[in-house]
Amino acid sequence: MDIKMDAAALNSFLDQVFEQVADDFTVEEVAPEALTVRLNVSGKHLRPGGTVSGPTMFALADVGAYLITLARIGPQALAVTTNCTIDFMRKPAAGVDLIGKVRLLKLGRQLSVSDVLIYSEGVDAPVARASLTYAIPPAKAPA
Repeated sequence: MDIKMDAAALNSFLDQVFEQVADDFTVEEVAPEALTVRLNVSGKHLRPGGTVSGPTMFALADVGAYLITLARIGPQALAVTTNCTIDFMRKPAAGVDLIGKVRLLKLGRQLSVSDVLIYSEGVDAPVARASLTYAIPPAKAPA
């Protein structure tokens, strides 16, 4: 259960490979089977009424599952989402960042399965819960 990428490496990877959203997310903590990622909420993430939109919460869950997978397998940009189920449970608090608490449930050779609870910063009850599966690219055969 080795960590191949810590928080600094994951944040750097986002900056290099996904610069279009790198400023939106900050990896705060990485453990072998857990990760905490922050959505740095700005005006572009809000829906009418001033709360964070559903697609933005989906993005936080998706990025979190991607990052916990990379934390364990290393920098493989081509790992892709194969399934996601998300439940929106309550309205996010206005004007605060969202925090994704990611748990790695299973890591195999081909698939990674994660669960993500999303919280408004400073609020104990989650605003959403997601379950995601990622496909891991096959390892290259030695030449």
